[in-house]
Amino acid sequence: MRKYPVLFVLLFQSIAMTAQDSVQVSLGADLVSHYIWRGQDLGHVSVQPTLGVGYKGLSLSLWGSAGISKHEDPYEIDVTLDYTWRGVTIGLTDYWSDEGYDHDTKYFDYAAHTTSHTLEAHLCYDFGWASLGWYTNFAGYDGVNKKDKRAYSSYLEASVPFLLGGCEWSATIGAVPYATTYYDTNGFAITSLSLRATYPLAVSKTFSLPLFTEVHANPRQEKMWFLLGMTISPW
Repeated sequence: MRKYPVLFVLLFQSIAMTAQDSVQVSLGADLVSHYIWRGQDLGHVSVQPTLGVGYKGLSLSLWGSAGISKHEDPYEIDVTLDYTWRGVTIGLTDYWSDEGYDHDTKYFDYAAHTTSHTLEAHLCYDFGWASLGWYTNFAGYDGVNKKDKRAYSSYLEASVPFLLGGCEWSATIGAVPYATTYYDTNGFAITSLSLRATYPLAVSKTFSLPLFTEVHANPRQEKMWFLLGMTISPW
C-alpha cells in the first residue's frame, strides 16, 4: 500500500511539469515620455507595467499606466482575456481609469451611471504582413451618439510591420466609423496615424533594452506628438 502515495506524487509532478512547459508567462514594463492611445492624449511621462499568462491560445493579461511627472495624470488598470486560433483573436477588455474623477473613483464600482469601467469586445486577424482589428464598447462608461444614446463606440485599426536599417518598424492607421463623444467624432474619422521604430539598445553581451520612438498624429483633432520609450523585460 505504501507504493500508492509514491505514485500520486509522481503523477502530480508529471502534471506540474507538463503545465509548466505549456503555460507561458510574460512580464515587463514600458517607460514612455508621453502616453498616447488611439489618438488621445492620456498623460505625460508614465510607467506602464504588464503581466500575462497564456495557455494553448488562451491568455489573460493585466496592463497598467501611472503618470510619474504630473499628479493629475490618470491612473489606469486594464484586464484583457483573449483567445487566438490560426491568426484570429477574439477577446474582451475591461478598461478602468480614474481620469476626470480627481483620483477618488472606486475600482469595484460597476453601477451603470457611476462606473469608470469600459467593457470592450474585439476581433482581430493577423495576416503576417499586416494585422487588422475591430474594437467595440458594449457596457460601462461609453460615449453617446448624435441622438444622445449609447454610441457603442467602435475603433478600427490596421498595422503593418517591417524591417528597415536594423530597426523594427510599425505603421498604424486607426479610424472611428461613426459619431461618438468617446473619441470626439461626428461621424467617420481617421483619429490615429503612427509610425514607430524599435531598436535593441545593448546594455551588455547578454542583455538589451528595446528603445523606441514614435510619431503619432490625430488628423481629426489636428494634433501631433513625438515620444520616446523603452521596454524593460527579463526575456
